[in-house]
Amino acid sequence: MSSDKPEPPAVRRAASPRSGPGLGVTLLAALVLLYLVFPILVVIPLSFSAGTYLSFPPPGFSFRWYENFLGRSDWLGAASLSLWVAGAVMVLATALGAPAALALVRTSFRGKNFLVGFIVSPLIAPVIIVAIGIYFFYARLGLVGNPFALVIAHTALAVPFVVINVSATLQGFDERLEQAAMNLGATPWRTFWQVTFPIIRPGVLAGALFAFISSFDELVVALFVSGTSAVTLPRKMWESIRFEIDPTIAAVSTILIVLTGVLFLSAELLRQRSERLRSSAVLAEPPKDAMRGG
Repeated sequence: MSSDKPEPPAVRRAASPRSGPGLGVTLLAALVLLYLVFPILVVIPLSFSAGTYLSFPPPGFSFRWYENFLGRSDWLGAASLSLWVAGAVMVLATALGAPAALALVRTSFRGKNFLVGFIVSPLIAPVIIVAIGIYFFYARLGLVGNPFALVIAHTALAVPFVVINVSATLQGFDERLEQAAMNLGATPWRTFWQVTFPIIRPGVLAGALFAFISSFDELVVALFVSGTSAVTLPRKMWESIRFEIDPTIAAVSTILIVLTGVLFLSAELLRQRSERLRSSAVLAEPPKDAMRGG
């Protein structure tokens, strides 16, 4: 009898292993993070250089390269095209990925695992292989250099980000909330928009942001598909590195670093909000005994 008696809380806490990483692991992680981020931190001061060429440390402080970026039509045209393409990709990828995630999580059918693998395959296959395949397909149709064709190609690459984010949100969703709404007379369509969607909305928005980022920063497919008439900002930066080598590329890189950082931070905040909404929905449920009527 005494052997089955549970240990006191103090004994359990003393016997449990220490939680959290140690000091050595924390320092090692900080050094690895610094090693990865240091090249990005070097680009930022270079964008304010007063020199004519890329040199570190900068010989002086100046905004001339930001003014050069904002005053050149080729840079602004590439930036506006990238924003338009990324915006269109975000809308299309969200419209395709969110229903796909809902169907994959809520239903079970033969070949489901194969379909999931096919949808996320752009994240697994080397991007150069994907780019070559898209190029040869578009070349036969005469779509190389067409901005709408670039949108379609980027959408195929961005859909997996939406599917993964929305699927992760749906995994923790309690379907009894929907059943309760329909038992009260709500239609399935109204239940989705008033019960399901408000809870999974942060995950949908996070997936949309990742789709935008994946398109806005994409270079390899753009090199093959954009031709000479649909030059995106990453391709323009690649050409600038090859032919110009002035600090304008550092200024553009700094703008992209800030924009991408803000979008990633927004996606993380949306993810945390989604977790809080799921937790609050679970906590708000009545006890099972109360639901049985005592």
